[in-house]
Amino acid sequence: MRRRQVHLDFHTSEKIEGIGSKFSKENFQEMLKKGHVDSITVFSKCHHGWSYHPTKVNKMHPYLNFDLLGAQIEAAHEIGVKTPVYISAGFDDKASKEHPEWLNYRLDEYQNGINMEYVGYHLLCLNTPYLDELLAEIKEVCENYDADGIFLDIVHVDPCYCETCRAEMAKRGLDVNNPDDVKILAEETYANYVRRVRETIDSVKPGLPVFHNGGHIRHGRYDLAHANTHLELESLPTGGWGYDHFPMSAAYARTIGMEYLGMTGKFHKAWGEFGGYKHPNALRYEAALAAANGACSSVGDQLHPTGLMDNATYTLIGEAFKTVEEREPWLDGYKNIKGDIAVFSSEAWQNYNGIAKPSWESLSWSKGCSRILLESNYLFDFVDDKTDISGYKLLILPDICILDDKLAKKINDYIAQGGKVLASYESGLNQEKTAFALDFGCDFEGISEYKPTYIKPNNDIDCLPSASYLIYEDAMKVSATTGKATAIIDKPYFNRTLEHFCSHLHTPNSSERYGDAVVMTENTAYFAHKVFLEYFKHGNIYTKEIVRAAIEALIGDTKTVKTNLPAQGVITVTENGDSRIVHTLYASPVLRGEKTQIIEDLIPIYDTTVSIKSDKKPKSVKLVPENKKLKFKYKDGKVEFTIPKFECWQMTEIKY
Repeated sequence: MRRRQVHLDFHTSEKIEGIGSKFSKENFQEMLKKGHVDSITVFSKCHHGWSYHPTKVNKMHPYLNFDLLGAQIEAAHEIGVKTPVYISAGFDDKASKEHPEWLNYRLDEYQNGINMEYVGYHLLCLNTPYLDELLAEIKEVCENYDADGIFLDIVHVDPCYCETCRAEMAKRGLDVNNPDDVKILAEETYANYVRRVRETIDSVKPGLPVFHNGGHIRHGRYDLAHANTHLELESLPTGGWGYDHFPMSAAYARTIGMEYLGMTGKFHKAWGEFGGYKHPNALRYEAALAAANGACSSVGDQLHPTGLMDNATYTLIGEAFKTVEEREPWLDGYKNIKGDIAVFSSEAWQNYNGIAKPSWESLSWSKGCSRILLESNYLFDFVDDKTDISGYKLLILPDICILDDKLAKKINDYIAQGGKVLASYESGLNQEKTAFALDFGCDFEGISEYKPTYIKPNNDIDCLPSASYLIYEDAMKVSATTGKATAIIDKPYFNRTLEHFCSHLHTPNSSERYGDAVVMTENTAYFAHKVFLEYFKHGNIYTKEIVRAAIEALIGDTKTVKTNLPAQGVITVTENGDSRIVHTLYASPVLRGEKTQIIEDLIPIYDTTVSIKSDKKPKSVKLVPENKKLKFKYKDGKVEFTIPKFECWQMTEIKY
């Protein structure tokens, strides 16, 4: 895969004239060079349904009078830039108007008879004859153009209640009113779609890369992931994803053995902005974050209808990609080392338990955990039920991971082999929610009758003196037996109701123990509260510190890496043969507007200490690409060094 990619959107209305009128090979090539771009995804068909090249199976945009796709491919290839080709699969506004019977109908439309409004984009059903038209479009591109891949957009497993799907379910004896039956057909429809796409491409260009974009790589669905030749992790930090989504997505992608890239955008907010630009420092950091997590980069752009490439955009992209290009000798061939901690993805757990399409909120528990681990400078991966967890020092089960017999056995075997487990709230309970399936050294007594409650550690924790700290989210009631309670639940005087209230928000703590909040054994830690959802939603520092104290008690002495990076810092380690690269990054996103995270200032970080476990003494430690040697110590199986100063992203090579 190429490391410095651009995804060039071109969704262009039929109401706009002069399409491609200002396109020139010289401008196109000049901007690619300015942007240090080595691959650009160009458009065959957009969401509006128009093709941007001569076509026998679709219709070319009415105001385009030449082969724009062919001209872009020729211009890019002339300077060594690859050209995957984009085809809008799920959205086709023209087709939805010409064939409304091809539309995907949602449950509310099926139940309430809501008429479709054919303005904007509507999802098409891949169980209708639309699929044959889409395959013909794909085949035409493969036959007529030297495409370096096919990118198919807006495709996922979608329950559908259109006439075709209802007739198919009736024919097969499936109940259209049973969500499980509807899911069966939705899964089969998608599987048939990816199979036929692969067959169509291979009939012309066997093995040509293909990616089916659904906006997020679903954790726990290897079948969906491996329908692609590689993964593109869409994650626009300023578009609602936030700066912690990509590290979490990459922490899962790198466990399933596929190449992947991080897809961000040059936009201030979400996809498709004209005239929206993020700060150059933001894109520098995002490209660095992708590289540090073992990923290539793709930056989204939106081509103006005239076809003129925007100088400001490629100046912006060029600042980020120049930095990546300089570091490619220490990126190519390097892979992230296995983390110390495995986190059972909440989304993967929901997939394991048959939830048809986990919601965006299903990531909340994982994101809360990811934030704590990132801010605490741990090395971690996200895993699912299929992952071999034997090499991890700690397994975290965040908040919702109830265990069936199969998972309980797998985790108990892991503990018996010396593994450690940290679980919270429902995690670790049996399927009936009547008792723990793992031995946490405490008895389960049900759901807490109080909300909110207070957590009171027995001793001071790091920067926190012992006190009763407010926890907004739900709790379980447990009591330590063979385990040690390191914190208790301090109950409020009463729950706030119309008849019982005190002060502005909630009732103060009564200083009366209600149950145990944290119970530790030699191999386990159990938290009675939804601590990971708590941190995701409320961000209270004491929740992070209490969780971190438990992690340190379980694996502190065995951690691979220790550093004094501030909370917004990121540290990762990659390796290739006799070379290890320690990536240190720092940027501090801030909130601008109502809910847009941006990065503007890159603050220099001084005297960053790093200690990394090593089974032998290295030959040298140096900053790259600066080629500046650092003094280091090798003591007790650890390499220790200090990075005097860095801004945004520093790579340090440990050479053996």
